[in-house]
Amino acid sequence: MILLVVGADRVDAGKTTFSAGLLDRTGAAGYKPRAGNDFWFDHDDCRRALDGGRLYGKDAMRLSAADGRGRPPERLNPVHRLWRPTPGDGSGLLGRTDREFVVDRIGRGIDESLFVRNATAEIPDAVADALPLADAIPVETVEEYNDLAEREYVPAFERLADEIEAAEVAVVESYSDIALPLASLDPASIAAVAAVEPGRVGIYDGDRYRRACEIANSSPRDGTLEKRVPDVLEYLDPLERVRLPPLDSDARDDPARIARAYDRAYNALLDAAGRVSVSPISD
Repeated sequence: MILLVVGADRVDAGKTTFSAGLLDRTGAAGYKPRAGNDFWFDHDDCRRALDGGRLYGKDAMRLSAADGRGRPPERLNPVHRLWRPTPGDGSGLLGRTDREFVVDRIGRGIDESLFVRNATAEIPDAVADALPLADAIPVETVEEYNDLAEREYVPAFERLADEIEAAEVAVVESYSDIALPLASLDPASIAAVAAVEPGRVGIYDGDRYRRACEIANSSPRDGTLEKRVPDVLEYLDPLERVRLPPLDSDARDDPARIARAYDRAYNALLDAAGRVSVSPISD
């Protein structure tokens, strides 16, 4: 059974907090297929990983701690991207007007990762010193990136999808406001979806959410076309909307306290996971 957690707000919607509590509640295995952080805005988080010669983010680290399996963050997150603000008014390699990608990590082993570097960007000294970028694959164009995606990124995602589908219960957290974080994952295996936004969560039947994703328009992002959660939810009414109480930082760092605070939301999500959808999707 797969429980998908997505963000209905592109700003920090609370997906990871919701997912951490859900992992504590269900005992599921956690996954964050794609993630990223910013060398400027998330500098402390970046340095924590870089000081160990690694590249991962705080979301994967929190999920790793919450599911209690002793897995390093890389095991939950096969692709992590390091960003930095775009200098001046230009756009980065992948068409973003506010930031450019610096380095990607592909792979789930601490010592077996492949690195991809943006050959058009200046690599910060702290990054160059911490990571084995002499062996990194350089990319200069979107076309080069897309070719590399087919050779390296897609197989990494396919291997992860196989593992997720084989899990008894898996919690999969998306990134930003992207509706489906893993194209190689069989959509029919998604039992229920939680669309998190500040202060509340919408609960959706997995099958109806999948069909809404097929109908929704795609938006350009990072050199590809992806479905955004707000566009998908235009075609759906939630089975239930549940208010989420605000949590202080101590509570957000404790999955058991999150599970107690969000108990009603988790009950609704798990109920939806066993429910058969009968109402049609609106056109």
